[in-house]
Amino acid sequence: MEFKRMDVEKHTDIIIPFRRDSFYVSFGTDEGFGEDKDYISWVQKHAVKYPDGFVLVLENDKPIGQLELTTKAYKDNKIGYVHLYYLIPEKRGSGLGVKLHQYAVQFFKKQSVDEYHLRVSKTNSSARTFYQKLGMTEVGEEVNGKVIRMKGYVDKSF
Repeated sequence: MEFKRMDVEKHTDIIIPFRRDSFYVSFGTDEGFGEDKDYISWVQKHAVKYPDGFVLVLENDKPIGQLELTTKAYKDNKIGYVHLYYLIPEKRGSGLGVKLHQYAVQFFKKQSVDEYHLRVSKTNSSARTFYQKLGMTEVGEEVNGKVIRMKGYVDKSF
């Protein structure tokens, strides 16, 4: 497995369907995804600042996943933020999610943050269980109860 920096223009046909599928998995619809052009603009902006945070996951040169990682302010602290952990359906449950998480933790260490967060759909029980097994805890509901914020700590991961 290899992590490769996104070339947004070159990888548009990969990253849009991956991100859109993440909405289906999380919410049963891609209704909240928005416009493709807006997503691409957002990725371009953040990938410049965090080139190692916006990566494709490759296996034998075939894209099988995607990560979107940044830092942000949260309650006066700088935290790591996972915008997307994604694996194609046939790779889910195979143990590769742990490798994505290990990559993310190393990224956050390089960003000098101690804590990282993500949001997960309230109904995505398999993802919530996975994150809990990684040592993450629930912080609370957000977005009118649609998602749950979870947090983890870099020094307590792997």
